[in-house]
Formats: sequence, C-alpha cells, structure tokens
Amino acid sequence: MSDVIDVSRPSAHVARVWLNRPDVRNAFNDEVIAALTRTFESLSQDKDLRVVVLGAHGKAFCAGADLNWMKAMAGYSWDENRADAQRLADMLWTLDQCPVPVVGRVQGDCYAGGMGLAAICDVLVAVEGATFCLSEARLGLLPATISPYVIRAMGAQAARRYMVTAERFSAAQARALGLVHELTTPDTLDAKVDEIVTTLVNNGPAAARACKALVRDVAGQPLTAELRTDTARRIADIRASDEGREGLASFLNKRAPNWLPPQG
Repeated sequence: MSDVIDVSRPSAHVARVWLNRPDVRNAFNDEVIAALTRTFESLSQDKDLRVVVLGAHGKAFCAGADLNWMKAMAGYSWDENRADAQRLADMLWTLDQCPVPVVGRVQGDCYAGGMGLAAICDVLVAVEGATFCLSEARLGLLPATISPYVIRAMGAQAARRYMVTAERFSAAQARALGLVHELTTPDTLDAKVDEIVTTLVNNGPAAARACKALVRDVAGQPLTAELRTDTARRIADIRASDEGREGLASFLNKRAPNWLPPQG
C-alpha cells in the first residue's frame, strides 16, 4: 500500500481505508487515485470481508484536487487530460463496484472530488459541522467524473443547483437531500460508525452483497415482466442457498445464525 492511503483490518470482516494526506486536506493526486484503485480492487476480492469504512485523517475529509497536481495539469494536452480524467473515473467506478457495503465517515469538509467519494458510500455518516461543495464551476471546470454518483445520491434537481452555483451547503442540508444518512457530533462520530459496522457485520454476508447488487440493478428500471421475473429469481436463489436456509432455521428456532462473529 501507499503512504497516501492508510488501510487497517480490525477483523477479518472489516476494513478501514483512510485518506492520509492531512497536510493538504486529503486532496487527490495521481498517487491517491492509483492507491485507492489498488486498495479497492484488492478488497473486492476478499470473500471474508463484510464492510469497508472509508474515512480520512485530519480536519478535512477531502478538499478535491491537489493544487500541485492541478498546476501540472494546466500544461497537459487534450489527450493527457483525457487519460488523467479516465483514471479518476475508473477509480470512482472501482469504489462504487465494491461488493460489500461501504460506510463513509465524513469528519470535515467534503469538496469537489471528495463529493464523489462521499456519494459512492452506501451509508454516509457526517459530523454536523461538515461542509459540502461541488466547487468545480468556480475554477471554470465541471464535476464530470463524479456526476453519475452525485446525481444518484442527491437527485438531479439538487445536483443541478449545487453544480451550477458551486455553493457550499451544510451537513444538515446534505442529509435533507439524501446524500448524508446520519448526523453526529465530533465526539459521537466513531460510535455511530461502529454501530453501523456492527449492524452490517451481523447481517447475512451473502444477503448484504445481494442487497447492494439488487439496488444497483433495479434502480431506475421500468417495471416490466422481465424485471418481475428477475426479482423472483433472486429471492428464490437466496432462499434456496445455505445462508438463506440457515437464516430461516435460526429465526424459527430462536437461535443465532452461524454467520455471527464470536462474541467477546
């Protein structure tokens, strides 16, 4: 792994991935993009993994693009800009395709590309004082690569406003828009994140992965006969699986399912 990303495994089922450039407010550069891509490619292959926490060290979650990186890009040709943007787009897609739930921990400002990271999270927890901003238009740019995830997370109408105005908005506003799921104080942030992680770890691991894939595949689809058939097949598949049978048997027999981690 790279120094710009800090990865820990408190258990076989949990990974914590931290942006680790607090001196530059965890801004992106090509090294961060490559490290996040490699990290999530590796985690996505881990069959024991049940949840990833995505957070950042320091006061800011992510300030967007690194200033020195932007200075270098100022001299890029169109082809170089295209290749650079493609790497960022591919990194965001890699994070979004992670098969297990990703819990975002936003402890501070979340701007520009950082909004893309926040938007790919399945559950996003933010402190009340965090500020969000799609700031690209201030620089004569646009948030193109993050747009699919931001629009999905906060809706097209809200995205239109905040992309064209580049206004800052509060964590409370982000929650009202659906981008943020839980607001906390700084003192209770980690407790809330840990509570959500425990909930996810205690769910059926295959079911959690299947639920994430279900939302991705069904969202925005027309309610056709093919979709009804597909959803019926999915529930039949999981009911007939070992995990599905174990979950039903444990519920009926009032005992813990066998996928729960050992207590104590």
